[in-house]
This record gives sequence, C-alpha cells and structure tokens, in this order.
Amino acid sequence: MKKYLIRFSMLALAIFLLAGSVDAQTRKRVVKKKAPAKKTNVARNKPADATVAPVKDTTAKPVAVLDADIKLDTPRRSLRNDAIIERNLVKDRNPLPYEHIREDDAVYRQRVWEEIDVHEKMNLPFVYKAVEDNGSQMFIKILLQAIKNGQVTAFADDRFSTPTTFKDIANNVVGKPHSVQIPDYVNDPDGSKGLMKDSMIQEEFNPEDIERYQIKEEWVFDKESSRLHVRILGIAPEKTIKNPDGSFRAVLPIFWVYYPDCRPLLAKYEAYNGKNYGARMSWEELFEARMFAPRIVKSTIDNPGDQYIENYIKDPILRLLEGDNIKEKIFNYEQDLWSY
Repeated sequence: MKKYLIRFSMLALAIFLLAGSVDAQTRKRVVKKKAPAKKTNVARNKPADATVAPVKDTTAKPVAVLDADIKLDTPRRSLRNDAIIERNLVKDRNPLPYEHIREDDAVYRQRVWEEIDVHEKMNLPFVYKAVEDNGSQMFIKILLQAIKNGQVTAFADDRFSTPTTFKDIANNVVGKPHSVQIPDYVNDPDGSKGLMKDSMIQEEFNPEDIERYQIKEEWVFDKESSRLHVRILGIAPEKTIKNPDGSFRAVLPIFWVYYPDCRPLLAKYEAYNGKNYGARMSWEELFEARMFAPRIVKSTIDNPGDQYIENYIKDPILRLLEGDNIKEKIFNYEQDLWSY
C-alpha cells in the first residue's frame, strides 16, 4: 500500500512541473509590429493632371549702386626710343628750393587770385593733347592722375583746410549715376506697345570742358634783397555751370591743389612749345617763369568784403581794367621805394 502511495506522489509532482513549464512558455512577451504610416495624398482634391505652381520670391533684390568715376588711361611706355636723342633730362629734373624770406623782412604782402583762360594763345599748353611715356600731357589729366595715385592731395577750398577724395571729385565733375527711361525693345521690338524700362547712365568726363584754371598767389616785397617776389600757393581747375536751358550760369573751382606739393611732380612733365619742340620747359618752370596769360579776378587790396571783382563790377570790360589797376598798384609799391 505504501508502495502505491509513493508512485502516486511522484506522478503528481511530474504533472505539476510539466504544467508550470507550459504556462511559462505561453506567457512570453509578444512584440507587436508597428503599422506602417499611411501615405497621405496631398493632391487628393486636385485633378490628376494638375501641376504645382512654383513659389515666387517676394524678397526685394538689392539694386546695384554705381559710383561716379573718371576714366583715366594707364600710361604706356614706348618699347623703342621715340626720339633721335636720349631724353634723360626730364627724369633728372628736380625743382630748385625757394629763397627763404624772413617774416620781419616781408614789409609788403598782397594776395591775388588770377584766372587762366585756355583759349588764349599764350595758354594753349594747358590743352596739349599728346600722349607720352608718362601719360597724357593735358594739364587737367596730369593733376587727376596724380590725385588718383596719391601723389598729390586735393582740397575742397583755397585755404587747403578740407581734403577731398578722388571719388568726391568724380561726383563733382561727372555726377552720380542716374536712372532714365528708355524703350524696352526686348519685350516690345517694334515699339507699338510703348513699353519702357529703367537704365542707369553714367556721364563721362570730357577734359575739354575744363576751360579755365584759377591760381592763388602772393606778392611779397623782401626788404633784405629789395625784391618783389611772387609765389604761387594753389591751382584749381574750374568747370562751367549752365542753366537748364543751356545758358551760362557760373564758373566754380572743382578742387584745389597746393602748388608747393606739386612742384616735384610738375618738374617731370614738359609743357608744349609750338615754336620749338626741342626747347620745351617743364610745367614747374612754366609757372615759375610765369609763361601764361592770367587776369586778376580777386585781391586783398581795398577788399574788406573778400569779394570777387565780378560781384561789384558787372561790366566785363571794366572788370579787366580793374584787374590791371590792381596789378599796377602792386608794381607801383616797389617802384615808389626807389629814388632816382
């Protein structure tokens, strides 16, 4: 009896272990797969043949701003000797230093502003148009090239207190680029629709428009040497201002250059001599020898209002006579000091 009881207990234990193993297998974690995302039909409400319009760029595009400029030719040297002689004098020229004048010896001083008209026969070297190894020989181009290269400083006034840049000079001479309306022949070839478009225009610099130069100089009588000296202080090219109808309005200086600073530069350029091409002098020698024909437009003699002659004398002939009268007063001061 005891034997059957032991067998029954072992059978029950085996059945219990088998049931627990089956239950553990059935309780394994079941990993669920994610369902794929459904594709949405964006154009489900549109016809099958409809195309999506491209998105327009509504941001404002920057407008290209142009700067005024004066086009100057780059000097081109001759590849051969362009003369039958070796021309080395121009390269070796240096201006002579001025004679020193003590302040106590300058017993008489007057300032004079003179104007040079390039149309006068004696002033024709100012419009000489030839091109040589050092560039164009026109006086205005010599000054502009020196200012652009940084060899000379330009000023906005005749006291040389406000330096100006080459860009400012270009804006003053040719003006800033401006927009004008022109026919649009691309979209309207025959002009029947009357379509127009904007176009940027930049005026070009014409050196022949510079017809006058103004010179500021000082006359000094030195009692030590008993001489009347004249020294040029500044040079200014002038431009003609016209009214909208094209009539003459005024003549104004474009910029000023300090002449003592320009002397080493002007000594390297030769002035035109129509009588003898081989007997040319440098521009520095031309100014020092006063080989030009100016007329006085302003002075410090009896002029407390610091006015130009044209402001108080309207007749052009009388203005010329007043300029000669001022010149005569300066010369008479020296002559009156001598006793014969």
